[in-house]
Amino acid sequence: MKLPRIVENSPLARLARLKLGAPNVAMVLGSSIHLSGVSRDQFLRDPFWVAHEMEHIQQFEQYGRLGFLARYLRDWVRYGYYNIPFEVAAREAAELKAHLYAQGRPLPGEAERHPTPKVS
Repeated sequence: MKLPRIVENSPLARLARLKLGAPNVAMVLGSSIHLSGVSRDQFLRDPFWVAHEMEHIQQFEQYGRLGFLARYLRDWVRYGYYNIPFEVAAREAAELKAHLYAQGRPLPGEAERHPTPKVS
């Protein structure tokens, strides 16, 4: 499965990381995955995280850049970050599709997975 462009040390992901108070962040903008606090190799070693971000890329494709961003920000205000419907769907996709990104390796256990920030 072909991965999108991955941008390491993204200033936009750094802003998201600061807002979330997280040690590392991956975020999608259009068809690119932006990283902060994590290397490309570290990110790719967690197939659950990759599947989560790939779901966001599909959401971007479905709703368009402005449609996705408007819904995402609106729902953040309404429900808090953890309960944004796009985030809920991405967590579900991670569980269902991680095996697609495992590159032949066993899926990591809970302790090896990237934790989802649970901020408001």
